[in-house]
Amino acid sequence: MKKVLLILITILAIGLIAFQLKPVKKAVNTVAAIIETPSLIHKDSLTISTRVDVPNDYERVDYPKGSFEDYLRHYKLKPFGSKIINYDYSEYFWQGGHIGILEIPVPKNGLQQCADALIRIRSEYLWNNDRKDEIGFKFTSGHYCSWNKYAEGYRPKIIGNKVSFHKTADLDTSKENFYRYLNLIYMYSGTLSLYNELEPVKAKDLKIGDMLIKGGSPGHIVMLCDEAVNDKGEKLFLLFQGNTPAQSVHLVKNLEDASISPWYKLQDDAVVPVSNYTFGSARFVRFK
Repeated sequence: MKKVLLILITILAIGLIAFQLKPVKKAVNTVAAIIETPSLIHKDSLTISTRVDVPNDYERVDYPKGSFEDYLRHYKLKPFGSKIINYDYSEYFWQGGHIGILEIPVPKNGLQQCADALIRIRSEYLWNNDRKDEIGFKFTSGHYCSWNKYAEGYRPKIIGNKVSFHKTADLDTSKENFYRYLNLIYMYSGTLSLYNELEPVKAKDLKIGDMLIKGGSPGHIVMLCDEAVNDKGEKLFLLFQGNTPAQSVHLVKNLEDASISPWYKLQDDAVVPVSNYTFGSARFVRFK
């Protein structure tokens, strides 16, 4: 009887120790992931797809050349080791969570925050592919503001939550005016407007260009920028993000699973830690 009791006590003690050490092990793994460069990284490569290899037994999902998915996958990166820079040219305090900086300017005005950076990337793709009539976003108030109407000279008059548009400027379809339009969108749109405007997507249907979002003030958003799949149909994704305050858009590490980092497995309603932010319950959306 005493021998049986001793065995039970020993089992319970081992279980308690293991339970107590789980957070420690997780912390150790996270620290290692921050310090170490993932083994799938090619430091001398300057696009998303060439910077990161796929894990064993996975292969990249094919998308048509010229598609938004293809555009994101081949987005240019700064040299490996480039730092995240704030809009005021100061270095961001947290440099441990990324493996690449996208070649996208950070305006000095500080308006291009997390949702805005993704709005810019989507809008530039549409502009460069002669799909300008598709450029348009809702303000947080719910009012739609298109590039076409802005180019025609229509500007919003905003009083509280009331918005009306009036022609107050001459026709201007220039690239310079396009970026003035984007600055307007940055001011009156964000994670909350995108959360309310865009249709949700299930994890099983995710593809490059979809976004993981938390709408709010503050909220956060990241974009899926590469995709791989194995023979079982299991998918992995690369993610990039901007931030608040406005800063360099960067390709993030996976600090939870160093074995596949920087790739992520994504599930509906899952807790997803992304560099310096944790999504408490994953929700995905897609640009129209």
